[in-house]
Amino acid sequence: MSQGEKVRPFFAYKVFLRDGDKLLITHDIFGDWDLPGGRVRENEFGGPREVVIARKLQEELGDKVKYELGDFQTIFQVTRHEHNLDRDVQILALGYTATYLGGEIGLGDHHDKMEWVDVSTFKPENYFTGGWLAGVQEYLKLQRGGGD
Repeated sequence: MSQGEKVRPFFAYKVFLRDGDKLLITHDIFGDWDLPGGRVRENEFGGPREVVIARKLQEELGDKVKYELGDFQTIFQVTRHEHNLDRDVQILALGYTATYLGGEIGLGDHHDKMEWVDVSTFKPENYFTGGWLAGVQEYLKLQRGGGD
C-alpha cells in the first residue's frame, strides 16, 4: 500500500459466547485461534447486526446452537493474512456478548477445534496475537472488573 492510500478494511462482528464463567474460543483451519462471528457481506451492510451474527454463528457453530445476544463490548483492529487471497487484510470488528442457551455445537468447515475457557483465569496471550489479543484482553478486563 502506498503512503496516503486509504485502508479499506473488512467489517466484522465477533461474539464473546459465554456459558456461565466459560467463554468459547475456536481454532481455525489456518492455525489461528478465533472467536465466533465474522465478516459482514456487502449486501448485509447497514442491516441488522442480529441477522449477520445469526448467519455467522450458524456457519461456524451449527444450526442447533441457541444463544441470547447481549451488548457491545469492544472493538478490534486487526491485520490478518488471508490464505484464500494470499495477502494481508485489515479487519474492523465489533465484539458483542452472548449467552449460550444450549444446543449441540458442530464446528463449520473453517474451524477444527474449540475450547471453553474460564474467564477468570484465561490467559489470552497463549492463544491470540495482535488486534485479536488486544480485543480479548479488553473484554476480559471489563469482565474481571478492571474497566473504567
